[in-house]
Amino acid sequence: MDAGAGAAGARDRGTVPDAGSRTRHMNNWSAEAWRRVVESAPEGIVICDAQARDCPVLFVNGAFTEMCGYPVSALLGTNLRILQGTDRDQEARARLREALEKGEPARVLVRNYRPDGSLFWNETVVQPVRSPAGQLTHFLGYHRDASDRLKGAERSSAGLPSWLREDRLTGLHSREYFEELLQRDWVLAQRDSHEIGLTLFDIDDLGAYNEKFDRSAGDACIRRVARVVGSAYRRRGDLVGRWEGGTFAVLTQGEAADKAAQYAQVVSQRVRDLLMHHPTAGAGRYVTLSAGIANLVPPRTLALEGLVKACGAALKRAKQNGKDGVVTAEAGDFH
Repeated sequence: MDAGAGAAGARDRGTVPDAGSRTRHMNNWSAEAWRRVVESAPEGIVICDAQARDCPVLFVNGAFTEMCGYPVSALLGTNLRILQGTDRDQEARARLREALEKGEPARVLVRNYRPDGSLFWNETVVQPVRSPAGQLTHFLGYHRDASDRLKGAERSSAGLPSWLREDRLTGLHSREYFEELLQRDWVLAQRDSHEIGLTLFDIDDLGAYNEKFDRSAGDACIRRVARVVGSAYRRRGDLVGRWEGGTFAVLTQGEAADKAAQYAQVVSQRVRDLLMHHPTAGAGRYVTLSAGIANLVPPRTLALEGLVKACGAALKRAKQNGKDGVVTAEAGDFH
């Protein structure tokens, strides 16, 4: 018998459901059926209560317990910080905590420890889960052991493996990779006494945009703005990365650093020209950017954190001034 004719005959007899009926059938799965699917997933999955103090663990699958070495009984009802032991001074932890406080997605690489004290690198992706009314209810975490990849030949001379250098949403440099390159160029600027500049662009009222439309629309907005920012900085020495959420970081050097405010004004205007409708924006009816700038010839006594702190302070003032503006850091912001 012809295979195609056989399949057609089966469909005519109703024995082969179409894609729509299969989808409807999956939507009717019981909670226990979905639990079995999650339990059998090859990567670690954790569900935490976003409404309870300290976001306690409600569920972990077998892949996660196998990766971390802790039994389910030791994880349920606790905060996953137990996996960091006494190694709490991690920049990735601070970023993760900030994202959780804001109810935003996050992707970090964290040093974790098994009960026997052995270290493993946990690549963690956290996604907030909201009720139909928009209320934050849970955090869904996806976890992978990245230790082998970090040790392998994939590791570049810059330090980070290739899979961690790119932000998945925007295609820009990831924050981890941007910070690594920023540290390198900061040291060179101190050694050679040349000017270096950091600009932080932030989409105004992105939270309100997500609430008005939805998270996928917010992601689309972030991608469009990322293309504008990325295309504006193509000079030698320019670096562009996604800092977090709707915030983008730009490193400029030499003459470009001195003209950072001019470049930021151009980028802000190009975003306004996109005419992305934002009816609940505080600064108008369209999506806008605020920008903070910090540039200097770095003295050897100043740590890189001083530059980042100054740039953050300038961005904060841009927000306080009504948004949709550019503010340059003052001397006192660096200390």
